[in-house]
Amino acid sequence: MLITLLLFLLSAITIYRACEYFVNGIEWVGHHFRLSQSATGSLLAALGTALPECIVTLTALLMGQAPAQQQLGIGAALGGPLVLATLGYGAVGLLLLLCMSPAHRIMDREVLHDTARDQAWFIGIFLLAVLLGTQTFPGKAWLASLFVLVYLAYVRRELRQTDRHEAPLPEPLRLDPHAGIPTLGKVLLQTLTALMAMALAAQLFVHQLESLGELAGLSPVLAALLLSPVATEMPELMNVLLWVRQGKYRLALANVSGAMMIQSTIPKAFCLLFTPWLLDDVMLASSLVTLLAVVLLWWGFRREWMTAGRLALAGLFYLGFCGWLLAS
Repeated sequence: MLITLLLFLLSAITIYRACEYFVNGIEWVGHHFRLSQSATGSLLAALGTALPECIVTLTALLMGQAPAQQQLGIGAALGGPLVLATLGYGAVGLLLLLCMSPAHRIMDREVLHDTARDQAWFIGIFLLAVLLGTQTFPGKAWLASLFVLVYLAYVRRELRQTDRHEAPLPEPLRLDPHAGIPTLGKVLLQTLTALMAMALAAQLFVHQLESLGELAGLSPVLAALLLSPVATEMPELMNVLLWVRQGKYRLALANVSGAMMIQSTIPKAFCLLFTPWLLDDVMLASSLVTLLAVVLLWWGFRREWMTAGRLALAGLFYLGFCGWLLAS
């Protein structure tokens, strides 16, 4: 028990430190390739930080064809979007309240509209995935390619985005702090090294959290829905913490939105290929909570009604779902 707790804390600290180097490096990658802040957060950062969750889902599906193992993989694929739609966005709002002055908590209209557009994409593809999870028909596995194509279309759209205002230079590269504009080689070296450290620490974090779940008597499906996604989404949550503290809430929101698009497409494609993709009552409930949270957020962002305080309330959806699961 003591060793599990120590490894749990060590992996969490490692993830945080690796994320500091990762977000610093990924901003410079975006600068070198002349990407908008939205694309830097939603594509580059999200691709890196979403890897642990995709790996967990794919590993669970490939380890065997036993129904329990398939349920574990499906639970992990559904848990990621649930955590991001609730705790991810909620963390941005809470940190804005804690770290920023009232004047700096006001969100730019461009950011509000960009976030609403990302959420609209997510609602459409995630709703399709849920509907497919309630049906059985021949050739269902072939629809996996549709989810991959939707993500590629999203990538194409993000790459065409441009910033309306010139973005300031990122903070000096940690690997070369005295360089005005570091070389691309050093930028990639720092970013990829931090990404590998982050992925390894996230896997260790997942295993320790699963061990704690077993000690607490949680079933594998509950662990997949509640504990594993929180662990594997730790990089996104750490990125949110770092970027909001630096006053870069646009990058934080783009990272959450981009990771949600990955989670709604690539893991679902894995599930369609390797499982019947049929959702039980608990999984349907988690999907409905995710959709409800995102629809309300989309409405708030689209109407320019969203504030830091209201965004922070998104986390209550996750807490309510956890309470319902544990009580039932």
